[in-house]
Amino acid sequence: MSIHYLEEDRKARGFNRTATKNWLHEVIRLEGKKPGVISYIFCSDEYLVNINMQFLKRDYFTDVISFDYTENGIISGDIMISVDRVKENAANLGIPYLDELKRIMVHGLLHLIGYDDNTEELRANMSAREDLYLGMVGKEVK
Repeated sequence: MSIHYLEEDRKARGFNRTATKNWLHEVIRLEGKKPGVISYIFCSDEYLVNINMQFLKRDYFTDVISFDYTENGIISGDIMISVDRVKENAANLGIPYLDELKRIMVHGLLHLIGYDDNTEELRANMSAREDLYLGMVGKEVK
């Protein structure tokens, strides 16, 4: 039962890794699930677009891809995050980089928990869950 942070060709800096682990464990607990092994893998746009092509056959940039290895209700998986995309999204939205990083981190985790965002209704539900967790337990993550 652990959360790991790995870096491919980009580093994600500026967040408290221990506080973030505690927050993400709390999200899992509040969703009524149990944590397994979860890896956050930080990388570049180029790295993630290659993963997107190789595994999902999609040729476009994205901010996050979740690979779900959950079994028997134990949440496990790899969450790959493009630091480049997070920085660009934050700039475009006019919000701090760390706020966008936390949103993308919880978004990827919600995918592992079972949420989907492939319709407008599901996207709205997932966004509401993100807002809930960012508001409830994300404040101590700096």
